This record gives sequence, structure tokens and C-alpha cells, in this order.
Amino acid sequence: MNTIHIDVQRAIDDGPEEPDIRRCIESVLKEESITDEVELTVRIVDEAEITSLNQTYRDKAASTNILSFPFNVPVGLDLSEVMPVRLLGDLIIAADVVKREAETQGKTLAAHWAHLLVHGTLHLLGHDHQDDKEAENMEQKEIFILNLLGYKNPYGVEQST
Repeated sequence: MNTIHIDVQRAIDDGPEEPDIRRCIESVLKEESITDEVELTVRIVDEAEITSLNQTYRDKAASTNILSFPFNVPVGLDLSEVMPVRLLGDLIIAADVVKREAETQGKTLAAHWAHLLVHGTLHLLGHDHQDDKEAENMEQKEIFILNLLGYKNPYGVEQST
């Protein structure tokens, strides 16, 4: 398994323990065949902070559950010689939004956290859901990885195999 450096920042005292965060992220990297040494940040915030970030970076004046900020190497810059670690980026997750959604959707808090960590990590690796085909592909990856982690399909429709 590759080396994964995860900087867990807690703006509020909430969210899963670091081993649970690590387990979700490692599962994504394994399924995506990422063998590089990687680094990412997971920041757990309140609704006010994520609303501010959502407004600033997505021009949306509303809260959200997670924001993913993939690291993009500036054009013409080769970091491989000075930095052997692959920087994935940052995941910002609003704990109070996650709690509220889990209750509303009838999911366990652990399952919803796992889903969002998997979803956000896939975004850091370049996956998206801007069109139907991308969305279906990303959802299938999420369902598969969450199943490996012991969680049910987060979209509420069981998949046939």
C-alpha cells in the first residue's frame, strides 16, 4: 500500500476519528490503483465556514456538505524532482450539514461520512458528475467502494450484480 499523509484539521470538535477517515480514503486510492505517495487535507468545519467557502469559490450563497479542492500543478512547473509526494488537494466537510442530512435521509452518521469522504476523494482524483455518464460512473465507483467498507448503497436503490 502507498504512503498516505492526511492532515485532519478540526475547526470544530466533530466528525469521525482519523483512522475512520484514513480507511475511507485508502479504499478509494486502492480501487483507483493509486500507488504514489500522496498527501491531502481533510478540514472539518461548521456550516458558516462552508457557506462562506461555497460563496467565494462556487458563487453559491448556500451551505453544502463537502467541497473538494483538487491540487493543480501550475503549467510549466515540474514538482516531481523537489517533491516526491503527490498533492491531491483539500476536502472541506461541514459536520453539522452531514449530521442533518444523515438524519433527514435515514442514514447512519458513519455511513454518510464514509460516503462523503469517498465522494470527495474521487473528486480529488479527477472524477466528476457534470453529465449523466460521468455521474453514473462516479456513483457506481462510490457504491462499490462503500460496499467494500461495509456500507449500503447511499443512493437508496440496491444494485443487482
